[in-house]
Amino acid sequence: MFTFALLATALLFGGMVLYSFGFAAFIFHALPADLAGPVIRRAFPYFYLFVLFTAAAAMVATLGRDVTASLILGTIAATTLFARQVLMPAINRATDSGDRSRFKTLHAVSVLITLAHIAGSGWVLVRLAS
Repeated sequence: MFTFALLATALLFGGMVLYSFGFAAFIFHALPADLAGPVIRRAFPYFYLFVLFTAAAAMVATLGRDVTASLILGTIAATTLFARQVLMPAINRATDSGDRSRFKTLHAVSVLITLAHIAGSGWVLVRLAS
């Protein structure tokens, strides 16, 4: 179970880094803005499901071994659920209504949450690997 926890956390960390700094950046570089936005918008629900289920699986796998790691991974899963079900629809509504100020604020919150998830999963990964 420990090996699974380590691999799941590595997948979580690597997947979030790749999506955030690779895929999203590539889409905005490769496509015109009027196409890139809708592509990213369609991809985000799947990204959040990936983070949610991978963090939850890693959390379960660390339960008996490392309570701190379990708490961090559980927090990642819970805040991802919030980001997917509450924050993402609010961002989409702000985009659809043309409210740039609200979009920027909500988008900044989502970026900070994702960066916290990356940092948290990276910390857990190092902790489990030690």
